[in-house]
Amino acid sequence: MSNKEKTIEADAKRGGAPDYLDQSDFPEVDVETHGMGEKLNRLRAAVLGANDGIVSTAAVVVGVAGATTNSREIFTAGVAALVGGAISMALGEYVSVSSQRDAEKAAVDSERKLQAKDPEAEFHHLVQAYKISGLSSETAVAVARERTQTDPLAAHLEIHYGIDEEDIVSPWSAGIASFFAFFVGALLPLAAIILAPAATRVIVCVAVTLLALAITGAISAKLGGAKPGRAVVRLVIGGGLALAATFAVGSLFGTAVA
Repeated sequence: MSNKEKTIEADAKRGGAPDYLDQSDFPEVDVETHGMGEKLNRLRAAVLGANDGIVSTAAVVVGVAGATTNSREIFTAGVAALVGGAISMALGEYVSVSSQRDAEKAAVDSERKLQAKDPEAEFHHLVQAYKISGLSSETAVAVARERTQTDPLAAHLEIHYGIDEEDIVSPWSAGIASFFAFFVGALLPLAAIILAPAATRVIVCVAVTLLALAITGAISAKLGGAKPGRAVVRLVIGGGLALAATFAVGSLFGTAVA
């Protein structure tokens, strides 16, 4: 533990405020701010697209492989699942994020109209919001006054909705990220079941699929700052159950038809 950390811990034990809070002269430091809305939008779409591409395509080809050993039929079903799934996923993301974007824009328009109609009442609302967030009355008024003088709309959007007008999500980026992520994810089980020997193709496809799900789960957890263990277990168990179910259905119906 460094001396600085020891000092902070000692202040906390004494019940007093840390020394740095009593400073009156603060040095200028470089601070970077990054809007997370659009970044998380693309990340979420890519992770969901990849996972869905892996699981859904693997489920289709494993299910068909349970019903037939014909490589052409398995490949045709896999390609159809890949193309149809990628397009469907992209459209779904586009529609979903478009709804979110419309709601965010509606909030921006509503706040802009309120500012134009009664700026004094909006200032009082801003002060009250800061007080509710934990600021003292004096500090809340000072912060609200300064934010109102610079950009009142941004202040209200931040405190009331938690959004940034410059960081509103894009349905196009979500749809494109989802499409390509699904496409790449679907290639893995499709290639595994086609390139593997006929006697072991299902086992190889299942192994590749579960490994791919474990990797995507670990990556998504790491990018989100979470522990990967739970995400990996969740995806692997869910994917394994999906593959087992579709293979059982394919085997059952394939035997019945034969």
